[in-house]
Amino acid sequence: MQIDAIYVYVRGEYADWIDRLEAAVQQAYGRGYIGERILGTDFSTQLYVHKGAGAYICGEETGLMESLEGKRAYPRYKPPFPAQKGLWGCPTTINNVETLAHVPLVLRLGAQAYAQIGAPEHPGPILYGLSGHINRPGVYEYPSGMLITDLIYEVGGGIRNGRRLKGVVPGGSSTPILRPEEIEGVRMSADALRKAGSMMGTAGMLVLDDQTDMVRFAYRIAAFYKHESCGQCTPCREGTGWMKQILHRFLEGTATYADIDRLLSVANQIEGRTICALADAAVWPIRAIVQKYRSEFEKAARPTLVPV
Repeated sequence: MQIDAIYVYVRGEYADWIDRLEAAVQQAYGRGYIGERILGTDFSTQLYVHKGAGAYICGEETGLMESLEGKRAYPRYKPPFPAQKGLWGCPTTINNVETLAHVPLVLRLGAQAYAQIGAPEHPGPILYGLSGHINRPGVYEYPSGMLITDLIYEVGGGIRNGRRLKGVVPGGSSTPILRPEEIEGVRMSADALRKAGSMMGTAGMLVLDDQTDMVRFAYRIAAFYKHESCGQCTPCREGTGWMKQILHRFLEGTATYADIDRLLSVANQIEGRTICALADAAVWPIRAIVQKYRSEFEKAARPTLVPV
């Protein structure tokens, strides 16, 4: 098999990390790990660091390929899949860099030893990104399958200012929120989180304390996905806008009780009706927040008003 070119796509905002990556690539060229006749063999390939324009949609693999080709990052219909027809029509393999970073560990330890790390159904180390209302936010590398409570109270140092836990978003903004009673005994693995009603996602855990305004939190998520929608698919382009507008009514005090179910109805009509999963990612957190913290939306609504 011949690999003609390797592209590392990095969001443009990560300027410092791009500089570090470029320096590492030059070191690899200098040592003969990349380039012509690698390590004296007949195998040659080139590696390019591509600075993206900052669009969230470029995290979707086919949108990323469109961006690399210099076009608007509209996700492609599949099939054909990238392995069949990818960059410039050539077969293309796409992986997250974090996934590739596991390869040296597998080669060094061996497959059997690697499989013993963490959760059996999801083995290996994980980069846990802890953020929100905790004392020690940061990125920590631990085995998969860590208890959510251990990550919050031991690794993250607990809830800041001695507050109580109100909710946990386990895998990034697109994953459904879990209430405190739903995380007891739950581990950070794909299967365990699926059973708990959420997803592993990027393992970017967001911890929320008991002072969090869930209506405002839902609005911020909706506003983000509205802004990041590429606009190619009507359900996503229009639906994310409607979710944002309805949630804004709650913030300005003009929402009615009917808007709560209207918001859920809009969400249900978006999911599963687009080319890529950004629309689904926009729906899942909003629906979970409304369903699990509905009383806060009812408190923010005014039953006597007729919605516009």
